[in-house]
Amino acid sequence: MPTHTFTLEPVPPFRLDLTAWVLRRRPENEIDRWDGETYSRVLSLDGLPTLLRLRQVGSPSKPKLEVSLEGPRVSPAYEPSATAAVARIFGIYTDLSAFYTFAEGVPELKPWVKLFKGAKPTRYPTLFEALTNAISCQQLSLTVGILLLNRLAHLHGSAFQTAGRLHYAFPHAQALRGADPEELRAIGYSFPKARYILGLAELVSSGGIDLDSIAMLDDRQALDAICAVKGIGRWSGEYFLLRGLGRTHIFPGDDVGARNHLQRWMELPDKLDYAGVSQVLGEWNPFGGLIYFHLLLKGLMEAGNFQV
Repeated sequence: MPTHTFTLEPVPPFRLDLTAWVLRRRPENEIDRWDGETYSRVLSLDGLPTLLRLRQVGSPSKPKLEVSLEGPRVSPAYEPSATAAVARIFGIYTDLSAFYTFAEGVPELKPWVKLFKGAKPTRYPTLFEALTNAISCQQLSLTVGILLLNRLAHLHGSAFQTAGRLHYAFPHAQALRGADPEELRAIGYSFPKARYILGLAELVSSGGIDLDSIAMLDDRQALDAICAVKGIGRWSGEYFLLRGLGRTHIFPGDDVGARNHLQRWMELPDKLDYAGVSQVLGEWNPFGGLIYFHLLLKGLMEAGNFQV
């Protein structure tokens, strides 16, 4: 099968390992794979499943990313679309210098930001995938939500086999259009969530909603617009703004796991609610989403998923 390899230079500092964990969230994730050295995922490029592999070949301060593509029609002509996908997913051109400067003056932030320096804010490849992730993980443990997403990819995503290993792409909205809710129930989704995901797929694939146009709205308008979709509430909407639209000032305040991490981090005696999160973040609000990602990394490291 045709392959093509090229190199990108992220804005320093950059660490692929940490950024891959921000994206993966759990080791059970079979869509975004990380083996300790290489990240891999199946993307749709030129309408065809293409295996993307990333490997860091430069230091965090002088980073270089080796990008490898494998697919039915892969050629150098794929470079622009692949570069755009990598830039979106891994935030490689995001300059975090203002955040690092800010954290230097905040005792609670400084040690953790220093420890995870080079982790970039990640986004899902598509806005549909961002919303489907949000619905799948609502009111469930993150591990269970990711297992459901794996099964959804196995059921409706494009399969790609290489070197004896089978990879599955995350399904496009069109692939889910007209699917039977019982199919999703059979892999563990509740009936309401199955209906929400398939209803979203119908809206997106039929043009009933234009997610790209929502990206042009301000935070309040975007949140109102996306929460008008059945099955999307405040947590899912803010999650979409952060992980879909890349608005790194948004901390999803209804995320119970993130709230608990924040409480422990700040050594607060009482559990936080939505208003409490806003109060704790205070002047950190311009960087709320980046703090959210650093809390995720802190939890993953403490659980033994990686070492820094």
